[in-house]
Amino acid sequence: MELLRAFLGSLPVSLAGRVAQAVEVDKLSNGSILPHELILESLRPALRGPEQTGRTPTPMRMFCRPFEDLLTNEPRRQKQKGRIARSSITPVWNWLGQQLIPEPLNAYSLAVKTAVLGYRADELQTRTEEFWKFAAEAIRAKLASEAGCRSARHALEGDVVLEDAREMALMLSAGAEICELQDRLRHTLPSLTDDVVHAFREVYDRLTGAAPDAAPYLPLVVMNRLERPWEALRLPLSISGKTEETSIASTEGLVGEVLFNAIETHSAAIRAAKPHQFNADALIAHVEGFTLLSNGVVKEVELRRDGVWGQRLVKDRAAVAEVMDGFMERAPGEILGALPMQKPASDAGSRKVPDMSQPTDPEKSDRALSYARLLAGCRRFAAAGCFGASLKRADEEIAVALQSYNEEIVRELRAASEEKRLNAEQFTAIATELTAVLFSPEEGEFLRRRGRAALSSSVAA
Repeated sequence: MELLRAFLGSLPVSLAGRVAQAVEVDKLSNGSILPHELILESLRPALRGPEQTGRTPTPMRMFCRPFEDLLTNEPRRQKQKGRIARSSITPVWNWLGQQLIPEPLNAYSLAVKTAVLGYRADELQTRTEEFWKFAAEAIRAKLASEAGCRSARHALEGDVVLEDAREMALMLSAGAEICELQDRLRHTLPSLTDDVVHAFREVYDRLTGAAPDAAPYLPLVVMNRLERPWEALRLPLSISGKTEETSIASTEGLVGEVLFNAIETHSAAIRAAKPHQFNADALIAHVEGFTLLSNGVVKEVELRRDGVWGQRLVKDRAAVAEVMDGFMERAPGEILGALPMQKPASDAGSRKVPDMSQPTDPEKSDRALSYARLLAGCRRFAAAGCFGASLKRADEEIAVALQSYNEEIVRELRAASEEKRLNAEQFTAIATELTAVLFSPEEGEFLRRRGRAALSSSVAA
């Protein structure tokens, strides 16, 4: 099984999709030879890519279509309007199948399998749209009373999943219109074109009459397919004809709220990072997400400092800048602390040389590399994040000190005694990694070759 997992995990995306289709069709046919779940679980990382669109229609997958653009894997503590956790799908599906509408769900599942295996696409769509409406009405009816909510809360194990179920029902009630828009959009949209806006407006205008409560969610379908999601703010703007944040926030502000929630999530993660122990890659990703989203929103909307969104953004930007300034101020000390220097006994001047009396400190070395990756990774976003000045100062201080250290460590390698040679090699390795991260891989490789040459001449001597 482990060999099978490893093999499936190494498949190209296109081939993984074809394998998944074959396995899912076999599963729909009640095949019993293949380990369906193991294969699909092994393929799942490749199948999550945006280019994967040809998945086999299964009952649960078809059920999710109207709200698939609202799904998120992000951890949460409370319900956010416009976002449905993927982890809520199975509890809601089981609730429908075990308590709420077991017979209709079983009939729908059988109809989907029959239509898929018989290649009857029209029948599949018709039966699915019928089930969407039936399921939406059943969920709404159940949640209409306090007694029904208590029962659902117990079955779904909490209010958060219950509210996800309520939002699922809202999207299911407008499933046909939402899927029409989805079918007219590419899975990934490089930008918000006039064609996309036209398709959105056509469906939106009909939806405001057929399912007005679902209409504000329609911009989210477009937003979650945009490479620059903040461009979706133009959609409610095109409806209201205004650019002021107060107008958007009070009418069609769901896109803005989702974007600002994402901005504040990135901000919270940045503020929670600990200077002595942090994941550099994760922190860089949050800095990138924060700066791209916040700057994108500012460009799309005229944010006023006294407005609701303007105040939130000013507060978040100030907090992020303060935290990142702190990291930048600590960076020189943390990076150079892994490369200790000392004055040689034979030199009364100011020149210092690498201190190789002790081996490298693994904890200091790891922290130095984390800070180096953080500096290098944040250079593109520092100005937008309002910590460009502190990063520049840290970069300049580290560059001068590291270049000097590299020259000295090569010189010391040539003269190192046998008892200090191992320590010298360890410090050279750390300096090489830091050079590759902060300067370039080529400079790191050049230092590595110089170190090897110096070590060879020392051994030969």
